[in-house]
Amino acid sequence: MFLFALAQSTTTVNTGDIIFLLVSLVLLLAIPVGIIVLVVILRRRNSRLKRVEEKLDKLLADKDNSKV
Repeated sequence: MFLFALAQSTTTVNTGDIIFLLVSLVLLLAIPVGIIVLVVILRRRNSRLKRVEEKLDKLLADKDNSKV
């Protein structure tokens, strides 16, 4: 009887433990996902900036050619 009561008391799971594990899992997954998202955003910004610079250079070159 004592062993049965002891086994029941050690197998209980506290709600706080579950919440802590879920928060830990979310943080563990959020860090790599955040880094990946940041890298993708920075790459898009760089490529967009390059396209705008190329268009601006072309417009300036066309303007210079039309003056002559």
